[in-house]
Amino acid sequence: MSQYGEHLIHRSVNQWPDHRFKAFAGKGVIIIGKARFDHIFGGFLAGIVLGTILAAATSVSRWADLLLSPAIKVVRATPVASFIILVLLWVESGRVPGIMSALMVLPVVWGNVSAGIAKTDPLLLEAASFYRFGAGKKLRLLYIPSVLPYFFSGCSTALGLAWKSGVAAEVLCLPSLAVGTKLYYAKIYLETPSLFAWTAVVILLSYLLERAFLALCNLLRRNHKEASL
Repeated sequence: MSQYGEHLIHRSVNQWPDHRFKAFAGKGVIIIGKARFDHIFGGFLAGIVLGTILAAATSVSRWADLLLSPAIKVVRATPVASFIILVLLWVESGRVPGIMSALMVLPVVWGNVSAGIAKTDPLLLEAASFYRFGAGKKLRLLYIPSVLPYFFSGCSTALGLAWKSGVAAEVLCLPSLAVGTKLYYAKIYLETPSLFAWTAVVILLSYLLERAFLALCNLLRRNHKEASL
C-alpha cells in the first residue's frame, strides 16, 4: 500500500471517534429530514404495480408473454450504471432515482407473481370452474392465496434493490438533499469519516425500511387470513 493510502486510512481511523456522529448531528439531521426519499419509494411502488399487472397479463395471454417477457428479461440483465446513464440523457436528474428504482423492482415482482400464478393448484381451478365460480371469487379464493407468499418475498427482495439502485443513481445524478449526493462529495473531497458516516446512514435506513416493510407484510397476511375465514 502506498504511503498516501496509509495516510488516508490512519487519518480516517484517528478522526472517526470525533466524526462518527457527523451524519446524525447538526446539518446532517436537517438533510436527512428533508431528503427527497419520495422518488425512491414512488419508484418502488410503481415497480410493484407495473410488475403485478404485467405478470397477470403474461400469465393470461400468450401473445403478451411473447411480447413482454423478453423485454423484462433485458431490463433484468442490463447493468444499473448503464441504465442510469441512459435515463439521465432523457430526463432531469431529480427523476432518475425513482425511474431506476421502478426498473429494478419490476422484473423481480413480475417473476415472483408469475411464479405464484403458475403454482395455483390446477385441481382447485378445475373445481372452481365446475362450480362456476366467477372471476372475482377465483381471484379471492384461489389466485391471491397462491400468489401472496411469492409477492411478499419478491417485494422484500425488490425493496433492497430499489434502495441501492436509487442511492447509486443519486451518486451519479447529484440531486439536491440526497444521501447519494453527500456520499459523492465526501468521496470527492476525501472526507473519509463523512464517507463512512453516510454509508452507515444508508445501511441503517435500509435495515429499518426492510423491518418496517416485513412488519407491514405480516400484518397484511394476517388480515387476509382473517378475512378468508
